Amino acid sequence: MPEPVLDGVGVLVTRPRHQAADLIGAIEARGGTAVSFPVIEIKARDEADVLADVAQLEDPAITVFISRNAVDHGLPYAAGKLAAIGPTTADAIDKAGARVDICPSSGFDTEHLLAEAELGDIAGKTIRIIRGDGGRELLASSLEERGAHVDYVSTYLRKIPAYTSNELDSLERRWRAGGVFAVIVMSVQSLENLGVLLPAWCREQLHRTPLVTPAARVLKEAMNQYPGCPAILAAGPQASEIVDALLDARAARATDGH
Repeated sequence: MPEPVLDGVGVLVTRPRHQAADLIGAIEARGGTAVSFPVIEIKARDEADVLADVAQLEDPAITVFISRNAVDHGLPYAAGKLAAIGPTTADAIDKAGARVDICPSSGFDTEHLLAEAELGDIAGKTIRIIRGDGGRELLASSLEERGAHVDYVSTYLRKIPAYTSNELDSLERRWRAGGVFAVIVMSVQSLENLGVLLPAWCREQLHRTPLVTPAARVLKEAMNQYPGCPAILAAGPQASEIVDALLDARAARATDGH
């Protein structure tokens, strides 16, 4: 039996441009058309500023990386055992030549990381969280409730990209012509930025366009912001898992006669 394919359908990929290659390749390998539309830009903080921040901190027993971006921009500022929030982050640490000591045995979010035994008995320990500017406070607050001292080290900034009117008009024309079947969104901030960046007509289509995400928080927020949105939860953040969810969406749409 031949493998299911995406039959040329367009998929809007909202990941930062420098991190989208694997996903774009996986979509195209299964016959889809990837439409790159990054909704977040990642910019490194000035190294001197980060070093000044780190110089004021105690050496940690554990350093937690909350994303691949945190690894890319923050590995030199780590000490102690290294913890990754999920497999994609752990893979980035491995590829950088460092060893991952703590990673969820399943799942890829704060809740799953907090369930790991090595983050249970941490009273009196200093834990460093490498992240960008801002983000969820659940990890830090939960670690502090367990008696740890938590320090943040912000190593990168998240910016909203700027698009020209011609670029946005081109996207709308493509979408109106049926060139966008589904949208991939990886984080709540990506969903928020998408709503800001899209032309009004395209934004309205989010109520009826399949939205694929590996994060339950994004799925919930998408359905709140865009009632009727056929949001789909992928099994995980890996490119193959995202494509499997796209194939499920494609199959469901075909069954519905679209």
